[in-house]
Amino acid sequence: MSTPLSAPGPSPSPDPATETFLAHRNLLFTVAYEMLGSAADAEDVLQETWLRWVKVDLAQVDDRRAYLVRITTRQSLNRLRTLQRRKESYVGSWLPEPMLTAPDVAEDVELAESVSTAMLLVLETLSPTERAVFVLREIFDVGYDEIATAVDKSPAAVRQIAHRARQHVEARRPRQTVPASVTRAALASFRRVLETGDLQGLLDVLAPDVVLIGDGGGIKHAALRPTVGAAKVARFMLGGIGKHVEGKGSAFTVTPTVVNGTPGLLIHIDGELDGVMTARVESARITGLYYVRNPEKLHRVTAETPLTLR
Repeated sequence: MSTPLSAPGPSPSPDPATETFLAHRNLLFTVAYEMLGSAADAEDVLQETWLRWVKVDLAQVDDRRAYLVRITTRQSLNRLRTLQRRKESYVGSWLPEPMLTAPDVAEDVELAESVSTAMLLVLETLSPTERAVFVLREIFDVGYDEIATAVDKSPAAVRQIAHRARQHVEARRPRQTVPASVTRAALASFRRVLETGDLQGLLDVLAPDVVLIGDGGGIKHAALRPTVGAAKVARFMLGGIGKHVEGKGSAFTVTPTVVNGTPGLLIHIDGELDGVMTARVESARITGLYYVRNPEKLHRVTAETPLTLR
């Protein structure tokens, strides 16, 4: 059976199931991505959601949007458990799959924060059910009764899970939400010193306790464990352009972009994309650097991915 996942051009008379699915496709993708941190797996979840949706008797569905979100949540939970097993054998640190996003995503503070690399890493510390409950309740404002149906728990249990997940996230999420302009300025400074090799300049833009996490997936070189501390991160980054990427001495370019709703950098070596870097910024200094080099995670940075909370 064909699927409308690519959102084809307008049809003279789309059937109700297709019309409803396409109307909510961006929302469903955002739900799945926030639960999984993987665009590729989120697309698979949408495929599975569609296959189940076309078998539903729409006459028996009061709220089609809620029903679709419920299917997506259940399929995401199934996929999340599979992903957890996959991550256990992952080589080195795992980072969410970066996505090029439209500028209007960055303007929506709530949406931008929810899909940022920093927040997705916090969500990784939750259990699958906690993550589903937190995402649906705190990000998409779904009611407790509807969440209970989606995760097969009682409303009372869902309230307890939501409270526990909220406390867990609050203790680990960035201490402050900074405007995109502040992150953009910090990354601009980072870019300049990276290109000039200015060690002191790099130390000035990094917070003393900055953490660098690289994700090569065992395919490209990346530190197997996070690098902590401004001096270590600065040495690693300045040496990394020449020593830790293929083609020592090759020309490289650093291009500003918008990734996961926040300013980021595309790094090219000899014209080929080497990786995507995003940052966590607090008090105008970089506290977290996330560098995805795994080529299997770089397919979503050539075209914008539409996201929405509604």
